[in-house]
Amino acid sequence: MEQTELVFIPFPTIGHLSSALEIAKLLTQRNPRFSVTIFIIKFPFETIDGMDTDSDSVRFVTLPRVEVSSGATPSGLFLSEFLKAHIPLVRDAVHELTRSNPVRLAGFVVDMFCTHMIDVADEFGVPSYLFFPPSAAFLGFLLHLQFLHDYEGLDINEFKDSDAELEVPSFANSVPGKAFPSLMIDKESRGAEMLLHHTRRFRHVKGILINTFIELESHAIQSLSGSTVPVVYPVGPILNTRRGSDGGQQDASAIMSWLDDQPPSSVVFLCFGSMGSFGADQNQGDITCVRAQWASLLVVPSPTSPKG
Repeated sequence: MEQTELVFIPFPTIGHLSSALEIAKLLTQRNPRFSVTIFIIKFPFETIDGMDTDSDSVRFVTLPRVEVSSGATPSGLFLSEFLKAHIPLVRDAVHELTRSNPVRLAGFVVDMFCTHMIDVADEFGVPSYLFFPPSAAFLGFLLHLQFLHDYEGLDINEFKDSDAELEVPSFANSVPGKAFPSLMIDKESRGAEMLLHHTRRFRHVKGILINTFIELESHAIQSLSGSTVPVVYPVGPILNTRRGSDGGQQDASAIMSWLDDQPPSSVVFLCFGSMGSFGADQNQGDITCVRAQWASLLVVPSPTSPKG
């Protein structure tokens, strides 16, 4: 039975990396012919403590650390330039992988922030798939903004501190400009430029894997079924259910017990990526709003954010 190899290139933060690992394990469990090599990119600063897998069909290859001077590069573009600098390392690693292993390279699965690696997949003559850890609604949001910017001249930065609202097909309700991600409407960081660049590349992959499921986002997933968007695969929910320390298990048990005691449909869940948080004022506003509707409230603040 011929083995088929997939190369995963996740964004090097724990949220993106751990969910990519779970998808890789799921693929190899569903089809024993698949094996997966996950390339680990190392930031100049540590964002992950390390990863391991209990699957014989999934392995890690840590790429050498690349030093990229931020210099005068705007913060929103530095990340993209840093990841782009790894193209030669990824190319060499794939050459070594195909040389040392008698397997057929079937394709790349690249993170939403690693779309530069699509060019490497093209060099090897294999298709690229996009792994999109956020929601289907947010994918539709990015694609819609990119279309409006490129074809209708929309200036995304004008939404900063704006009361204007934007109709987005993947959202049931209009989106207030004030709710746009801060990186997207910060002109100095040029974050919108970075996001738009990657979003354009989304349209050139063979398919998009999203950590969601139809029952959760039926409206958003349906809105992405147009001919201008690659086929979308809702592969979620992808969960890492392994526990860390005993203290973490005790905390999780207490939270689950509390949730079990709440009435159905009475809990609001706010979820961030590993590098995201709300400020103290925003947290307090959310708590006040939720308490106005529900008697019970569970708050789990981020211990790494002094302002949260």
